[in-house]
Amino acid sequence: MRFDDIRQPEAEPKTPLPMTQPSPSQPAVLLIGHGTRLADGVAEFHTLADQLRQALPDRNCLAGFLELVEPDLPTALEHLRQQGHRHIVALPALLMAAGHIKNDIPVILRNFETEHPEVRITFGADLGIHPQLLQVARERIESIEAEFGSGYDRQDTLLMVIGRGSSDPDANSNISKITRILWEGMGFGWAETAYTAVAAPLMADALERAHRLGFPRVLVFPYLLFTGRLVEQVRATVAEYQDRHPEVKALVAPYLNAHPLVVATFLERLAEAERGAAQMNCQFCPYRTPVVGREDWQGEPQVSHDHDDHDGHHHHHHHDDHHHHHHDDHHGR
Repeated sequence: MRFDDIRQPEAEPKTPLPMTQPSPSQPAVLLIGHGTRLADGVAEFHTLADQLRQALPDRNCLAGFLELVEPDLPTALEHLRQQGHRHIVALPALLMAAGHIKNDIPVILRNFETEHPEVRITFGADLGIHPQLLQVARERIESIEAEFGSGYDRQDTLLMVIGRGSSDPDANSNISKITRILWEGMGFGWAETAYTAVAAPLMADALERAHRLGFPRVLVFPYLLFTGRLVEQVRATVAEYQDRHPEVKALVAPYLNAHPLVVATFLERLAEAERGAAQMNCQFCPYRTPVVGREDWQGEPQVSHDHDDHDGHHHHHHHDDHHHHHHDDHHGR
């Protein structure tokens, strides 16, 4: 999850503990977010976590974060352990399986298991490409279309889907697939995929290139979970494009947010993890098989890398090397 750090909350956000303490005989659920200094983004994440708790009244559900928000993952895991839980299902609140899911989070989970062998952690899959999320995307796009006014026609409109962007081509290609499904399913005249960072094309470049196609309307949909710096970046980039091209009407649709179908998808990922059916797309995982342009990634030790977190920060988890195990060790245990 990626948010901005432009606005500072008055106090550091705290993750509320569950109102009740269900029996530790039930596996606890740890919802993993990226973390942010943006209070609105933290609030949206907690809204999702509260909805998950309401859907699982007999389970202990806790939120943990990679950085910037308390509790961090080791602290959240220790809290659940001290409550007596010996089985924890960790669900990443991340749309695509890139570095955080393939490296950073598994390293933390494995280290905790090594330090506390009595605790078993089952790691769920990313949200990924899911029919329910595509339905949410459709609703978000439809919610803004009335602003184009009378005479609006999707055939005269270019849809641009914006992904976060990653150095992992597998994660980036999933955004392109989402674009294609929405394009064909909703009947837009044309569609393009762009990214906020790291991957090409960046959205400013993509908007300028797409402008040459001559569409009078552009509808931009940020395929992001919560508000944050990336959402603000999308809006600012589209506003700049609109200023340069006043003859074009450009709108930004709402991001996914805590929609009931998003919650339902998390519940499905939970059920998959608990029955040993959580799957990742290992066919195109560059850590497991040679992928064009990423051949040197194959077999790389599983460590958390120093990388841009899109909030202008870098973080590095200091752990010993581990082999890539997001599928073998945590899925289906």
